[in-house]
Amino acid sequence: MKLTLNTAILPLLMLMAVTRVHHFGSAWSLPDASLAVFFLAGLYVGNRAWLAGLLVAAGLLDYLAINQFNVSDWCMSPAYVFLIPTYGVMWLAGRYCAKVAATGKRQLAVFVALAGLAATAAFVISNGSFFLFSGRYADLSVLDYSLAVASYFPAYWAAAVVYALAGLAVVKAGGVLMQISDQHKMV
Repeated sequence: MKLTLNTAILPLLMLMAVTRVHHFGSAWSLPDASLAVFFLAGLYVGNRAWLAGLLVAAGLLDYLAINQFNVSDWCMSPAYVFLIPTYGVMWLAGRYCAKVAATGKRQLAVFVALAGLAATAAFVISNGSFFLFSGRYADLSVLDYSLAVASYFPAYWAAAVVYALAGLAVVKAGGVLMQISDQHKMV
């Protein structure tokens, strides 16, 4: 199912904007929805130009968060460029999920599996590149770094999958409401 600019991209951009400040959330903010935003954009929009647009938006949101809202710039390093493949994995998984859905095999388990696998790959790419290229862990072994960041994986993975499932539910509910509305118009 392809959605229009107004029904897909704008809500996804808004979701990314309001959740971009904290990766895991806090008592005052929701966890970052960026991974799910890229997955859902791949699933429902699929246009590569919008992938590029979302990447630019993510960068601008980070710039604003750091420069206007005093968010830490700890993650700003040469590794930042690896957010492109991190989000690209999510978008590609969404595209693949759309192809599976086009065959009529749209099953919730396939959706969750693809979102979960992509979130796992995204975690490895973003954290691995940060270890290798940030210059912040020269004295730490790969094993020690992996053990240190492993505690962040459950929240990272869960936020991506839960947001993706919520997006799927919203789209499904919207489709049902549109069908009901169309049926009432015909009566």
